[in-house]
Amino acid sequence: MSAFGKLTAAVLVAGTAGWVGLTAGEKGITAASLTEMAKMQLALLMGNDAVAMPGAVASQAEPTGPVIYWRHPDGLPEWSASEQQTADGRAFLPVLATEDLTLGPVPEPAAETAMAETGERTVLYYRNPMGLPDTSPVPKKDSMGMDYIPVYEGGDSDDGSVTVSPGKLQRTGVRTSEAVLAPLAASLRAPGIVMLDERKISVISLRADAFIETVADVTTGSTIAEGAPLLTLYSPEIAAALAQFLTDVRSEGRLREGARQRLENLGVPGEVIDRIATEGQTTVSIPIMAPRSGVVLERMAVEGMMSEAGETLFRIADTSTIWVIAEVPETAMMEVTTGAEVRVSFPGLAGEPMTGRIDTIYPELDMMTRTGKLRIELPNPDGLLRPNMFADVEIMLGQAPVVQVPEGAVIDTGDRQVVILDLGEGRFRPEPVTVGRRGGGMIEIVSGVAAGDIVVSSATFLIDAESNLNAALAALATPEANP
Repeated sequence: MSAFGKLTAAVLVAGTAGWVGLTAGEKGITAASLTEMAKMQLALLMGNDAVAMPGAVASQAEPTGPVIYWRHPDGLPEWSASEQQTADGRAFLPVLATEDLTLGPVPEPAAETAMAETGERTVLYYRNPMGLPDTSPVPKKDSMGMDYIPVYEGGDSDDGSVTVSPGKLQRTGVRTSEAVLAPLAASLRAPGIVMLDERKISVISLRADAFIETVADVTTGSTIAEGAPLLTLYSPEIAAALAQFLTDVRSEGRLREGARQRLENLGVPGEVIDRIATEGQTTVSIPIMAPRSGVVLERMAVEGMMSEAGETLFRIADTSTIWVIAEVPETAMMEVTTGAEVRVSFPGLAGEPMTGRIDTIYPELDMMTRTGKLRIELPNPDGLLRPNMFADVEIMLGQAPVVQVPEGAVIDTGDRQVVILDLGEGRFRPEPVTVGRRGGGMIEIVSGVAAGDIVVSSATFLIDAESNLNAALAALATPEANP
């Protein structure tokens, strides 16, 4: 056909289209179908092959297959898994397996399979973006215009693994971390109480009956120095032993050493014995001095009293060092070792915690509280730490290397713990794990993850939800080979 003939035919088609438009409404022909008919007529007149326009043919194809679900007759975003009616009594419309709700062109399956190949991955089928049990072998849209999601070969599988595109990973803020083998900065907190060092408490008592003549000006709570006088006494038994010792000294007899030993056994200070041996004169009043520096915890001596042998007159404690006794639950006792580092803070004192080490772990447990006791020795040069003060003890646990991941990488459902493994190339898989101690923002992985594995440390719930959805769809819907 000549150019003039083609132009004349185009004018005739335009006029015909105007006449057809007048009756389109009467016959239910839409603008879209009218446009397609005009395009086919124009293609025929121009000498093109009408088969090259698949939309006109595909739009006439009747849907086939079983009913997948029912949709609202007005196209509203309402669906039902069974037959249902609207509020005004109209029935929902059935959606068949091969029905395209957008009434758009349906590509040939062979052409779509070739287009779906991306690298080494091939699209197996397409699933409904809303999670409905509806699949398709070719791309399509739902009633809201959302594209069906492709399922790739070797990608999502029934084990819950999921493939996420790089763009979606960036939008959802997915971050990954490597599981490392290193000491875990874990600690255990336990209550404690300040106690005196048992090795630095002295009790002043007599080894013979005596009368207290004078008592020094010291009271309970007084601080005294080593060698300071405490009291003077008169004891008939000690006086007789002194007289015998002085006689042996003057006669230089062989019993001199024996007499000196008897005085020491009666508790006479060595300074008093030496002075008597040097001066050659005995004394009636025997002074008693403080055996150590410290604080007077108890004073029982009273001037003029008669004290029997063994009766306590004074108790003195050296407070330059103190003990902190901490109580640890029975379940954590196996993790505590002697020499472990601890940090001790005191609610009654401001300032930085004191650092020390576990000196002793007591061999018994309390039957009532089911706790074990351990002892920490701390310096107290200023005397600020006082007996029966409360303490907060933080125990650094074992430093053996363990596999650990960030705490945010573990999804705890209550009855199990899961991490999301990064398999590479955008593929992820949930992996059940057994967790252990926590500390420093990390959590120990006892089993399920090895050192060097890559896990998702943020946005884990998004990937876990996608994985659970894929696993559910794989169990409910198997793709059908629709013609």
